[in-house]
Formats: sequence, C-alpha cells, structure tokens
Amino acid sequence: MKPIAIFRHAPTEGPGYFATFLDEQAIPRQLFKTDAGDAVPNDVRGFSGLVFMGGPMSVNDDLPWIPQTLALIRQAAQAGIPLLGHCLGGQLIAKALGGSVARNPVKEIGWGEVSLADCPDASAWFGAAQTFEVFHWHGETFALPPGAQLLLSSAHCRNQAFLLDGKHLAMQCHIEMTAEMVKEWGAVGADEIAVASNSPAVQTVEAMQADLVQHVATLNQTARTVYQRWILGVRG
Repeated sequence: MKPIAIFRHAPTEGPGYFATFLDEQAIPRQLFKTDAGDAVPNDVRGFSGLVFMGGPMSVNDDLPWIPQTLALIRQAAQAGIPLLGHCLGGQLIAKALGGSVARNPVKEIGWGEVSLADCPDASAWFGAAQTFEVFHWHGETFALPPGAQLLLSSAHCRNQAFLLDGKHLAMQCHIEMTAEMVKEWGAVGADEIAVASNSPAVQTVEAMQADLVQHVATLNQTARTVYQRWILGVRG
C-alpha cells in the first residue's frame, strides 16, 4: 500500500490521534512538515490518500506553500485519491475545490457540541448520536464547494464538516486531539484565549482541561469512527 501523506503546518499541530490510528492499522504514512520547510509534492501518484492538519495561518495568506497545496488537492480530487482535512486542512480542501474561506462571526476555542445534519451520510461517518462534543480552535470558516454535502454544524459555526464525492471529508473542528495537544495548545494560545474571552464559544484553559482524560477518550472514539470510514475509500 502506498503511504498516506500527512501535511503539518505548525509544530504543535501534528497528526495526533490520526497517527496512532494509522499505526494500529499498520498503514504507512509520510509526514510533510511545511512549517519546517518541507517541499509540497507536485505529484499525488505516490500516495494513497492526503491528510491536512491545522495551523494558525489563513488559507488566504500569501504563503508560498498554499498555492502548491491547493494544486495538489485539486490533482488528488481529479485522480480520486481521498482527502481528509482538519480545521485549516478542511479550509484548504474547501478553497481548492471551489469554496471560499472567511471570518466566522465568533471564534470557537475549546470543547463544543456539534450536531449531525439530517442525512444518512452524517451518521455513516460520525455515528448515530445526533449531537456530540469535539474540540475547536478557529476564527475563520469555509463555505461549501460545489457538490459538497454538509454533515456537521455547531451553534456558532454552520459549516463544521462536509463530504464530497463520497470520499473527501473536510472538517472545521479538530477530532485528532490528544490530551498532550490540548495542554500544549492551551499554553501556546493563552494570549489568543485572553483576547477572545468575550466570545460565547471560547473556553478558558482551565475549562478545556477539566475532565480531560474522559473528553479525549470520547473524542478518540468519534475520530476512530471517522478514520475507519475514510480508510475504506483509501483501501478501495
């Protein structure tokens, strides 16, 4: 099996639980650290899937790797190679495939509830629960590209996940979190949290870390459901 390419855009925003899942399944992976200067591949044929993680930048920023990444995403979609995006990664997929990315009405930071859309694909990808908790850290959001199906929404951000062509999944939320990542993000992002503390969707660091082990264990279960479904497209 060809490796799954994972793209990291910030040192603290690695693949997290997704890497654990792949290792448990003995699925090969290759990590590209764009934050460390790794070049974005110009050919998708060496990979069985492309996965994009988060980052503090905007997809609308003038960064040299963004146009290269958008081109790679379009190439993968045309070749039928499955795409998976987390937060910034979801925004990259949306923009590459015809959507837009703009400021969300409020920032979402911390644990927050999302709701399934009323469609069979939503429960097929995320499970039977109509509402569940995920982790958020974003100030922008994507519009759905043409042909995309909305799967998840939250009270403060309508477009939390979409599916395209049955195999490309883009999420605004973070399902890849580990306890270590939650702690690290809270430390690194303390100033951002303080500035946005008036937002109804921003938690304190203390609230994020309350009952952290249980929160992460429940999120891992959701992530496993999603990743198992996504891998079916890769193996197919």
